[in-house]
Amino acid sequence: MGEFWPVADLLAYLTGAWRVERTVRDLANGAEGHFRGTTVFGPLEDTRTLDSRPLDSRRLGDSRPPEGSAPPENAGPPENAGPPENAGPPRDVDRLPGLLHHESGTFVWQGAPRPAERTLRFLPGEGAGTADVRFSDGRPFHNLDLTSGRYVADHPCSADLYRGEFTVLDARRWRTVWRVAGPAKDLVLTTDYTREA
Repeated sequence: MGEFWPVADLLAYLTGAWRVERTVRDLANGAEGHFRGTTVFGPLEDTRTLDSRPLDSRRLGDSRPPEGSAPPENAGPPENAGPPENAGPPRDVDRLPGLLHHESGTFVWQGAPRPAERTLRFLPGEGAGTADVRFSDGRPFHNLDLTSGRYVADHPCSADLYRGEFTVLDARRWRTVWRVAGPAKDLVLTTDYTREA
């Protein structure tokens, strides 16, 4: 991919609603699935319930049914987003403890549609262009730094490794590509986000 779009304030960039298109490919058997839906980044009212328990294998797709009959939970790991060029963040964004990411839509796998949703927490990082991404129960997921417009994050999950590449294309579009490799999975999940009008 060519040029990236630097993000000075990540939480402000993510705030709002995004249209989501995701493709999930199982490299082991050639199966492919598609997710279509919406991701909304809204105010996270309270982070006092966050904890730092160790990661376990129940997240990021380890709810996969037996023998590859479906891809990872909710069609893959979560990703991030951004607002229109001329639309500033809400006036109180500086007072927010973070953002709540909620994704919902329909995932079609091997011809069978099913509802899918995911919730994450995006907490302020060390700088304005960064975030600490957590699962809904507060467990750590990965750091995110889009000050250059591109970031690679790793997340070990049991014996598998999730490696995500985040790229910001412009003020209204960004993409994530997760490569999941290990004894249990061999997947590529590509997600395109487009800012809703």
